[in-house]
Amino acid sequence: MESFPLAPRWVFVRIETSDGLVGWGEASLEGFADVVSRAVEQFGDYLIGKDPNQIEDHWQVLSKGQFYRGGAVLASAVSGIDQALWDLLGKRLSVPVYQLLGGAVRKKIRAYGWIGGDDPSEVAEHAAEQIQAGLTAVKMNASGKMSKNGRASELSEVVRRVSAVRDVLGGDKDVAIDLHGRFDLATARRLAPLVEEFHPFFLEEPVVPENSHMLQHIVASTNIPIAVGERLYSRQEFLPVLQAGVAIVQPDVAHSGGISELRRIATLAEAYDALLAPHSPLGPLALAACLQVGFASPNHLIQEQSIGIHYNQGTDVLDYLVDTSPLTFVNGHFPLLQGPGLGIEIDEKAVREASKNWGGWSNPIWRHDDGSFAEW
Repeated sequence: MESFPLAPRWVFVRIETSDGLVGWGEASLEGFADVVSRAVEQFGDYLIGKDPNQIEDHWQVLSKGQFYRGGAVLASAVSGIDQALWDLLGKRLSVPVYQLLGGAVRKKIRAYGWIGGDDPSEVAEHAAEQIQAGLTAVKMNASGKMSKNGRASELSEVVRRVSAVRDVLGGDKDVAIDLHGRFDLATARRLAPLVEEFHPFFLEEPVVPENSHMLQHIVASTNIPIAVGERLYSRQEFLPVLQAGVAIVQPDVAHSGGISELRRIATLAEAYDALLAPHSPLGPLALAACLQVGFASPNHLIQEQSIGIHYNQGTDVLDYLVDTSPLTFVNGHFPLLQGPGLGIEIDEKAVREASKNWGGWSNPIWRHDDGSFAEW
């Protein structure tokens, strides 16, 4: 077992079996790549010598075998290993992972792209570029730094930006609005009715995940579908937000236990008539893993992808692939993956070279005008 932290902010996991078969997964945890890599190595001490086909048993042991468990770091390490084990099994049986999950329920998966960056500006121009690239849906941050109990001028700017994007998209394409946990409850509730006229595809992470117990108030205050989940790491953490009435769940396959747990979260969501839209502003392995689950999940809605996203300066999603065609969208959709395992082939030489030059990554620290901490 090996792990490779590499630009822009990813961690790839490589597992090789005694007969020379290689499986890949992604354990990217933005800002903690080196810590996750060490966790992967520690889990390797247990896995070396074990049967790679026992995926569920390995998931149970890695997730629960130690007295202290859970959290973003350990869950991300398990996620990368789990993906690699599914990749191995699919390759050993010469079938895509979705066949092992019961087979495909759709022939293609709709994708959306990011516009505007962390502190959104020129969103109309960026939306036009994404539409020109063939997408039919985009997502934008509602704001940059948001004041506590947001000011009227800040809310007006959000409305202006959303309106500008809707003008570009027309009525037949979609815009999702990400509040990124930057809003307090009261401000999120004030914003929602102001943007309802633009028919957002969904309103994402209106409050930080530790305040998920307040989501019911957001859900009750707007007709916009509420989406959450990129910072929730297990089906147990998704249960209360589903009970609160969220319409869309967004688990991240690199953080929430890999393919095994993503599939279980999708099934749980289906019991609450909620849709699946996996979070994936990461690398090609995470994206491929999301697609494998999406092809087998009846309640899958849309797939985030980060080709050209503002985080990926200098290195992009397709740069570590031998063949980019499996992850090239056509008319705004990813076609059904055909290859075995995750359905993509990693350029191992490029990965090893890039990992030698790993320089770290961390998100910015924002502060309010009075010097106090602000949510990024």
